[in-house]
Amino acid sequence: MPGALTAQPGARAALLRAMTALDGDEDGPQPLGGAAAEAQRTAATAVAPSEPLADRVATTLDAAGTAVTRPELGSLVAAVPADAAAREQAGAAVAAVDDEAVRLRSAVKARDGFFTTFCVSPYSRYLARWCARRGLTPNQVTTASLITALIAAACAATGTRGGYVAAGLLLLFSFVLDCTDGQLARYSLQYSTMGAWLDATFDRAKEYAYYAGLALGAARGGDDVWALALGAMVLQTCRHVVDFSFNEANVDATAANTEGKAVVGTPTAALSSKLDSVGWTVWVRRMIVLPIGERWAMIAVLTAVTTPRIVFYALLIGCAFAACYTTAGRVLRSVTRRATRTDRAARALADLADSGPLAELVARVLRRPARALPGVLPFLIALAGGVALVATAAFGPLKSPWPGYAPLDSAVLVLGALVYVLASGFAVARRMGGALDWLIPPVFRSAEYTTILVFAARADVPGALPAAFGLVATVAYHHYDTVYRIRAGAGAPPRLLVRILGGHEGRTLLVTLAAALSTREFDFPLELTVLAVAVALVALTESIRFWVSSGAPAVHDEGEPA
Repeated sequence: MPGALTAQPGARAALLRAMTALDGDEDGPQPLGGAAAEAQRTAATAVAPSEPLADRVATTLDAAGTAVTRPELGSLVAAVPADAAAREQAGAAVAAVDDEAVRLRSAVKARDGFFTTFCVSPYSRYLARWCARRGLTPNQVTTASLITALIAAACAATGTRGGYVAAGLLLLFSFVLDCTDGQLARYSLQYSTMGAWLDATFDRAKEYAYYAGLALGAARGGDDVWALALGAMVLQTCRHVVDFSFNEANVDATAANTEGKAVVGTPTAALSSKLDSVGWTVWVRRMIVLPIGERWAMIAVLTAVTTPRIVFYALLIGCAFAACYTTAGRVLRSVTRRATRTDRAARALADLADSGPLAELVARVLRRPARALPGVLPFLIALAGGVALVATAAFGPLKSPWPGYAPLDSAVLVLGALVYVLASGFAVARRMGGALDWLIPPVFRSAEYTTILVFAARADVPGALPAAFGLVATVAYHHYDTVYRIRAGAGAPPRLLVRILGGHEGRTLLVTLAAALSTREFDFPLELTVLAVAVALVALTESIRFWVSSGAPAVHDEGEPA
């Protein structure tokens, strides 16, 4: 609507300067000196005084280099009529709009994947309207989607061809319901903090429960694919961490050239925009990152016609390619776009790192030398520590003093874990404002999850891999919970909770000690199970308490591309 302007908290200072430039009040706050202030004053005098104040402020903000977003009204009509004739014309235009058609169109996301856009949304919007007319809420539809997915997982766990076919069909229907709940919320304007939390976390629970169902079904047929199931969960979770970390690092970063002036775009961004100008490339680029619609459709079809092992092979190959494609593009953008990262972004990255007491201690001791490190070195130190940890876990020497089980050599493995602790603390010892510091949380997630996977696979004892699957799932929930709290503007979980959970480096050291010192065949699976239950009890209890009682704004999972 002409005359409507909203400023985010980070733009309040720019808004004040723009209004001061327009007002010319010598007693009020004055614009900053230099080229920015001159641009504001020039823009202020160039705007016709008869325009609404908000429009003049927006023009002044544009001239000063502050990004102003102008939403498209589409079929809607909005106007501020100046006289009776204009009022009558605006009223006629409003009356000509089909409100119901607009509501149905608006219920669908403006940007979505190919499968969702063309194979689900054309009819799921009508399902959303049907639910609205019968008084169903988005939370009820979300819960129905979860229950459907769990039934699909149970069908997959039967290990029969009929069970696999039923599982594939139910998984697709669960996805339809997953689209419907958001469309119902937009259609009926029913948003809630609880709904945002359920929508954000249930997608992960549904997919990973289905992985477990496939692994159980394969085991019934004599094929052990738990390592593949755990690998798929690790890869998918790490992809999400890359998405979240990059977005949080750059959501309010300010690009600048060597003179400190604002610059627009990067060569990578320019290429991306050029590709988007060709219609078919937009859909190809959205499909190759294997978003949730394409991914679940692939899983459902392959479940029905092939075996769980083939499903996981396809999933690992597809997700690995998508991860390489998206991460490479983001790294190129980061190194070609000089940006000043805000304190809020640096704090978000530190929270996503999930550093525990051990890393905090190392960071305090090494803070002074860490401040002198070149910009890219903290990421390289974190990467080196993660590689050392996984390498020692994968290739550490074995000894076999106990029949039927080979505990791992404690000296080498514990040394690798201690190196990881030191590297983790060193990597976060200074402000996380470097160009590639957003890669540090994904490195930590990959190192922790992969280490658990490697130890469980090398133990080669019954129950180790399922126990490891449960542990990674509970820890991943804690990390997703951290992400969604930050995205909701509610801040990260309390530091006390992170310390109680040990941080990523503390849990990794504990798992390493368990793998290295276990002396009986059932010890390691039992230890992983106990740790998983402990993490689940602490993380879930605090998370549920927070989301039920907090006043966090309702943030739906609109930005999660994969």
